[in-house]
Amino acid sequence: MSLPPGSARDVSPVRLGTWPTPVEPAPRLAAALGLGADDLLVKRDDLTGLGAGGNKLRKLEWTVAEALAGGADTLVTTGAPQSNHARLTAAVAARLGLRAVLVFPGAPGASRTGNLVLDAVLGAEIVFTGVTGRPALNQAAAQVVERLRAAGARPALLPFGGSSVLAARGYVAAAEELLAQVPDLHTVVVALGSGATMAGLVARLGSERVLGVHVGAVEDPRAVVASFAAGLGASAPAEGLRVDDEQVGPGYGSLTEPVREALSLAARREGIILDPTYTGRAMAGLIAAARRGEIRPGRRTVLLHTGGVPGLYGHAAALTWADSIPPAG
Repeated sequence: MSLPPGSARDVSPVRLGTWPTPVEPAPRLAAALGLGADDLLVKRDDLTGLGAGGNKLRKLEWTVAEALAGGADTLVTTGAPQSNHARLTAAVAARLGLRAVLVFPGAPGASRTGNLVLDAVLGAEIVFTGVTGRPALNQAAAQVVERLRAAGARPALLPFGGSSVLAARGYVAAAEELLAQVPDLHTVVVALGSGATMAGLVARLGSERVLGVHVGAVEDPRAVVASFAAGLGASAPAEGLRVDDEQVGPGYGSLTEPVREALSLAARREGIILDPTYTGRAMAGLIAAARRGEIRPGRRTVLLHTGGVPGLYGHAAALTWADSIPPAG
C-alpha cells in the first residue's frame, strides 16, 4: 500500500526476524469454545526468532532501520519494567552491535524477574527514573538522550511500546503474510496495547476483520489506532473499530478471572503458553466473543499470539495464582 507524503520516513526495513511465522490449528481449543475443528488458528508471532520473540520485532525492523539511517550507535526506549518492546530493543542492539538504554518508571525491586532478567543478560543499561506517568517518563528519556549525546554517543529514541506510523508498517506486512496463509480469514483477534500492531492489521485487512482487545496500556485505544491507521493511508474511523474494552479489569497490571481462564484453557487444550497482560487478555476477548456469538462456527478466526511470555515470570499475581492451580484431571 502507498503511504501519504510525510507519514513516515522512506526507509527499507532491516531484517531481524524469522518470517513467515507459522499458523497452527487449535482444534481442541476450538471445541471448548463451541467452534468447528478447522475454525480456530493461532498465528505464532511469539516465534519470530530473536530475543525470545514477539510482535515488537516486526516494528523494530522499521524503527531501527530509521535509527541506523540517522547514524545511531545507541538505542534508547521507554516502557513498563516488564516491557516486551524494551527486551527486544536490547536483543536487536546486541544483534547489530549497538548499545541499548532502557528507561523505566519507578524504582527497581529487590530482584529482577521476567523480562528484566533478559534485559540484563542482553547487556542493556537499565535506568529507573523514579517518575510515574507517560509525560514524566518521556521527559526523563529525553534527559537520558541528552546525557548520552554529551558523552559522545549518537542515541536514537524509539517510541514507547515501539509504536508509530512507521512501526505499524511491520503489521501491514504481517497482514499480507497472514492472508497468504489463511485466505478465508474472517476475524483476527489481537491484543491492543500501544496500538501499532492493530493499526497495521486494520490498514490491510479492514476494520471489520480485526478485533482488538484493550489491555489498558493507553487511555483512548480507538483514537490511537485510528491515528496510526490514518498515517498509513487507511480510512479507519475510531468509531468503526472493533474493540473489546471489557478485559482490562482493575487495570493494566491486574490478573482477572477471565484471563486466568484463558491462560489455563490455551495451555491445557493446546499446550500454548500466553502471558497475563497481552495474549491472555486477547484470548479472554476471543472467548467472550465466541460466547456472545460474534465469533461463530464456520468462520475462520485467528488468534495473533504476540509473544510476551517472559512477562509471565515477572507478574507477581500470576506467580501467586500458579501456586494454587490443581493438576489437570
